[in-house]
This record gives sequence, C-alpha cells and structure tokens, in this order.
Amino acid sequence: MHTRQRPQSCGDNDTGPTLPAGARLPINRCNLPAVILGSLTYQRHPAPLLLDGLADLHRDLWRHLDTLDDPALRAEDFMAWMRGQFCLDDPAACGLTGPGGREKADYRRLVRGWGFNPDGREAAVIKGWVESRFGLVTRFHRGPLQEAAGEAYARFLHERTSGLCNTNALEAQLDLLYGFCQYELARRHPGRTHLTLHRGVNRLEEHEVLSRPARDRAVLLLNNVNAFSRVRERADEFGDSILTARIPMTKVCCFQDLLPGLLRGEGEHLVLGGLCEVTVTTL
Repeated sequence: MHTRQRPQSCGDNDTGPTLPAGARLPINRCNLPAVILGSLTYQRHPAPLLLDGLADLHRDLWRHLDTLDDPALRAEDFMAWMRGQFCLDDPAACGLTGPGGREKADYRRLVRGWGFNPDGREAAVIKGWVESRFGLVTRFHRGPLQEAAGEAYARFLHERTSGLCNTNALEAQLDLLYGFCQYELARRHPGRTHLTLHRGVNRLEEHEVLSRPARDRAVLLLNNVNAFSRVRERADEFGDSILTARIPMTKVCCFQDLLPGLLRGEGEHLVLGGLCEVTVTTL
C-alpha cells in the first residue's frame, strides 16, 4: 500500500519550495508546478497563476469586460457568457435531458454546495478540480486523507466522480469562474498582491502544523482549498483559534461578492492551499 508522505517541518528561514511530495502531483494544468505555488516562497512573493489556455480561449470576454466600469454589469455579462458557452439555459443542446442527466448542476450550484457542506459531493468536485488544475492534493474530506490507496481516499474519489457524472463540463466551468475571479480582483485592487484573510479553527494541534516559530505564529499545510473570511468577527464563529494570513490574490478562487448569491458567509473567500504562514490568536 502506498502511503502519502507526511510533511516534514520547515525552518522559519526556509524560503525554498518546500511543499511535501505527498501534498502535490507531478503535473497540473497551469503555468507553475505545485511544488512552487504551494510553497512559502510563493505565499511571500506570488507570481501570475494562469490556467492553460483560459486567457486565449475567452479573450473576447476579457476584452468586453474591459469596457465596463460597474462590477455589477461585469457580473451580469459574465453569467450571460457562461450560459452561452455551456448552454446552461438549453441542457438539451448538451444531451443532458432524459434519465441520468443532471442539467441543473453548474458552477453556481457547486459553490453553493460548498457553502452548505465543505465535505459534501459538490465540495469533492471542487477539491478534485484543484488537484487537476493546480496539482495540490486533497488532504481532508470527511476525515484525513493520508493514504492514496486507503478507504477514505476511495470514498473521496467516488464522491468526486459521481459529482461530475452526467454533467456539462463542470471543471471547465470552474476554470472560467477562477479566471473571472482573478480578473475582478485585479480590477478592484489594482497594484495589490495580497489580501489579509482570517480562518477560525478548533484544536489547532490536530491540523497539519509544520512549525511554530513563535507562540503566535505557525506554518501550516492547508487542505488544497479552504474557506477564509476578510471579516475577523465572522471567522471567530468557527473556532477558538483565529488564523490570520496574507493570502496571494492569485490563490483566491472565489469570493462572496464576486457574483450575487454565490457564497453566503460574510466576506467569505475560497483559497487554494499548500504551505501557509499564519498569525494565531485565541478568543
């Protein structure tokens, strides 16, 4: 049985790409390998993160959005583009009518499903998409996933594949949602590279803590996608320890006011994982 490599501790001065082998895949579908984009170096000094072919395939969308100054209009036209690209208003055009077709499964339902249950089937699809596109391995789904050949990982794969079965290019829809998220962040925060975000957790010692350089600081190996909030008071509703981190904007997949009704949590952001330096405070 193959066992995922457990993360090794990294020193406070370690600036190299130190994402453990068990937390990354050798290939992905973006311009940076997982060993880089999941490292502390990348958290401190991010570079553009581009999904393969996304900019060229939808160049007309980006050009059109450049002409709009109102974020609400950009969101409206993005959703119209999604409906046209993926025939979301005409599932029969994609062969999704009849028994077994899940014509209502789309990018919005996936993200909303995450909001209801981050260990549910929709969340498994999102975590699987992160593995495919960014090469960051899922570390937790209903429980720790330490063994690639273990029963827990098999259950995760079953949920992921069943969530994709008889749907209309859900992972490609998530690609475009990520691209739009990055476009909007660049428009709304010109010149910025990071956002300060917060996450509430219980029993920090049960998480994958690689080092504690100081009592109020830690280096963690996060799951491959995680919920953070820009509102600290919102984060403290979810745990007795508050993790505060400078998150590269390139690692944000979605945020609450990107599209109307997409995420319910106040200031919620979906953030790619890997190694993460955090400040730890307790209530």
